[in-house]
Amino acid sequence: MISSALVPPHVAQEVSANGFAVVRGAVACGEAQSLRALYDQDSLFRSRIVMERHTFGKGEYKYFADPLPPRIQALRTGLYEQLLPIANDWMRRLGKPVEFPATHQAFLHACLAGDQTRPTALLLRYRTGDYNRLHQDLYGPVAFPLQATLYLSRPYDEFDGGEVVLAEQRPRAQTRVHVLTPDQGDLLIFPSGLAPIAGAKGWQRTTFRHGVATVTRGERFSLGIVLHDAR
Repeated sequence: MISSALVPPHVAQEVSANGFAVVRGAVACGEAQSLRALYDQDSLFRSRIVMERHTFGKGEYKYFADPLPPRIQALRTGLYEQLLPIANDWMRRLGKPVEFPATHQAFLHACLAGDQTRPTALLLRYRTGDYNRLHQDLYGPVAFPLQATLYLSRPYDEFDGGEVVLAEQRPRAQTRVHVLTPDQGDLLIFPSGLAPIAGAKGWQRTTFRHGVATVTRGERFSLGIVLHDAR
């Protein structure tokens, strides 16, 4: 499912400079549909979250149980390794004395030391009228600065609305909003919290939040790939 070129150099450069980027056609449409079909296999998941109950929005998602399905594990591990150089560079730009380990397994040991033991890969389902409020996926003191979402449904065909919203907040500036419509099989890489974005006076500590606009028709699935575990 994952290849050594999933995050090609031009995408890595865009993420490093702007905080986010879309990998077009990261997986084939058939693979996206196969991943979407996992949603009905309850034995694969550790919990189901109904967003309306927690004022997160409207819709639902399920967290995969440990051990993750091999395809999900491969995607999570491969993304960590390919995004690691950007993550370590961001820590230096932010002035943080953090160096992430070379392998995802070693990073998960750091999560374990912080009492973060639950895997955070998740499948999300939105139906007509559903949405997700702006938020960050931070589950404890140990956090990898980048995460990704793989889109599993076809916009304008299987659903309308449901655009991805990224809110970028620089110090002493009004919020900038990015609105994206990824296609089936596309992968969005974006910050889990802070990103260092170049400004007139050097690197600016820029806060990112993400959400999903209201789905106005149909059904929309996505796979969230958070690289740190949760408490």
